Amino acid sequence: MKSFASIYHPIRDYVLILVGTLLFGFGFNGFILANEVVPGGLTGICSLIFFTTKIPVSISYLVVNVLLLAIAYKIMGLRFILNTIFGVFALSFSLSLFEWLLGGKPIIDDQPFMSIIIGGCICGGGLGLIFSANGSTGGTDIIGMIINKYKNISIGRALLFCDLIIISSSYLIFQDVEKIVYGFVEMVVNNYILDAVLNANRQSVQFLIFSQKYDEIVERIIKDLHRGCTLLDGEGGYSQKPIKVIVLLAKKTESITIFRMIKAIDSHAFISQSNVHGVYGEGFDQMKT
Repeated sequence: MKSFASIYHPIRDYVLILVGTLLFGFGFNGFILANEVVPGGLTGICSLIFFTTKIPVSISYLVVNVLLLAIAYKIMGLRFILNTIFGVFALSFSLSLFEWLLGGKPIIDDQPFMSIIIGGCICGGGLGLIFSANGSTGGTDIIGMIINKYKNISIGRALLFCDLIIISSSYLIFQDVEKIVYGFVEMVVNNYILDAVLNANRQSVQFLIFSQKYDEIVERIIKDLHRGCTLLDGEGGYSQKPIKVIVLLAKKTESITIFRMIKAIDSHAFISQSNVHGVYGEGFDQMKT
């Protein structure tokens, strides 16, 4: 019989991906496309197709992604495809839904710059939810991975080159430098919010705790925080006396609770707190390759 976690986590991931795609579809149609701004990524390519041929973005997005997935299947294998299909179809549905609901009209009239900022925030937040659930929306991500497989070019650099070319290409349609600037602004805001959402729940801190009452503090850490810790043997440089040092890794949101707990036990404890990146293992992020 499957455990609760084995059922809950996949369902939670699919829900987050669905919510993320709905946010992206709303932000893209209501604030970006409606102001005739071309963003980066595959939605940017599909925007160029839309402004040239009037083919809806949702249709061209699905068709191009199916072609990319077929190519990626030959090059990258089946496992890569399965992790992408749900995100592709969910985002295609979301784009189609908001094309119909909004009818191509901007949410905010005569405020293109403000619309781009808001749209970039909403789209970045949506992508952040998708990626935090280990989802993918395909598109230029596939192109970047294929380029990385055969050329000594990082995926991030390949995607940046793609975005620069896509956004700059909008000049061929509008002959308007301002729209290119709006496209780059959207790209920066989108990526900033994306990183903020992805890292919001992953920020961790490391505590070095020096206290004569280390045994009480360790007991409270284990019982109240349900976290493990490590005891190191140290020696005071001035006093030359032995001392125990507690090493504790915790979520940043637990910092205040930890300080209050230590103060209640030993108000004279010496504490060092530092931010750490990439904490993996039980109680933190899972290691991924």
